[in-house]
Amino acid sequence: MDTLPRQHRIRQSFDNAAQYDTAATMQQVAARQLFAQICTKLGTKAPARILEIGCGTGFLTQLLHERWPQATLIATDIAPHMLKRAAQRVGEAVQYAVLDAASPDIEGPFDLICGNLVFQWLEQPKAVLARLAGLLAPGGVLALSNLLEGTFAEWQTACAPHESGVPYYPSQQVLADCVPPLCSGKWQAQTAVQPFASAHAFLRHLKQTGAAVPRAGYSPLPIAALRHVMQRFDANGHYVSWQFAYGCFQRPVRAGVFVTGTDTGVGKTFVSACLVKAWNALYWKPLQSGLAEEEGDTATVAQLAGCAPTDITPPAGAFQAPLSPEAAAQAEGQCINVQQLELPSKEPMRPLVVEGAGGLMVPVAEQVMMIDLAVAWGLPVVLVARSGLGTLNHTLLSVEALKQRGVALMGVILNGPPNPGNKQAIEHKGGVRILAEIAHQLYVTPDAVQAVAGTLPKWEETWWQG
Repeated sequence: MDTLPRQHRIRQSFDNAAQYDTAATMQQVAARQLFAQICTKLGTKAPARILEIGCGTGFLTQLLHERWPQATLIATDIAPHMLKRAAQRVGEAVQYAVLDAASPDIEGPFDLICGNLVFQWLEQPKAVLARLAGLLAPGGVLALSNLLEGTFAEWQTACAPHESGVPYYPSQQVLADCVPPLCSGKWQAQTAVQPFASAHAFLRHLKQTGAAVPRAGYSPLPIAALRHVMQRFDANGHYVSWQFAYGCFQRPVRAGVFVTGTDTGVGKTFVSACLVKAWNALYWKPLQSGLAEEEGDTATVAQLAGCAPTDITPPAGAFQAPLSPEAAAQAEGQCINVQQLELPSKEPMRPLVVEGAGGLMVPVAEQVMMIDLAVAWGLPVVLVARSGLGTLNHTLLSVEALKQRGVALMGVILNGPPNPGNKQAIEHKGGVRILAEIAHQLYVTPDAVQAVAGTLPKWEETWWQG
């Protein structure tokens, strides 16, 4: 067994992959697919500063440089020889640097950080994601491709009952929880099949592409056993499946949170006032209905949190009927223009508390729900839920809806009498952080807001440092 540290073996393997370009067919497919997703995520925005990790011989680098030739593009790899091949492909207009993606020693910020099929080589992927996200500029995009469980399943079947040596690639479920903190986005899976002339050709392909480093602790098969494995592989069709995952994640364009609830009347406005007070935050209620019966949440939060007039952005839509925003607008012969619902841009480094209307599936306009606004704005969500009976179903459904849409969830605030069982179930089943438990308030007053605000996490404990 090779006693070199695995990362050193990986670097050595890729350095020696002189035939990488001719053999790496699926790597090129993944690079083109990742690039397409990057372009979709960025839209018309042209990144000024790009960091590519694990650039290899420059498949993705070339696409990035051709699309955004004016950008400062820093292409990095752990293998120096790979960088030389990338420079031969793309040219010297790009900056090249040896860098270990597991500990990126480089200064941000970057508008785009990307890496094609490098993520699966990282031993602590969640920690790396957090570090890379910290290098993003506001609104910056982190885009990666990865291999999933089931990659090379045909070879593993041929190897059974022996160990195949194929690295432990994550399942879709495991990878779904591996996302950069506070960033919106999610992983999407795709399958591709690659035929080979024989088992020997498949093994030669792994060596030519530098991907022949087995999982840690693997002992090579004896020659006789390997021959039997190769015969079984050839008999079963001599092809392999690649399971790809592509993840595009975006850092919020400004500091702030989107406050929503599991349903109406769950305490969003009181919690919003507490967050504004605790974080010295700005406040915006984009859509307000029910003004015929009350003064509205904007006035309530301003009074409870003691906001200055300049701390408040008026609603973009205010309606009289106590209905959903869509229905309330229709009752007044109006139609909400979703395109005009843009996040306030003033003081972007100061927290902004955006309070939604009702729950996530409350209608805003034709085919637009409140969750669609959360997706568009890209702010992490604070979900307000009741603490008592019935909260598990409502809360876990809301958490699942947010995850399915790729909305970052900062955490849940439970409102009402303490219920340790529900708290533990939401944390465990939903995989979310309970930011706070707020006891029932007999009187909703500025003093009550002040007292609760002192128990909430500080802004620096919930957001990026620096």
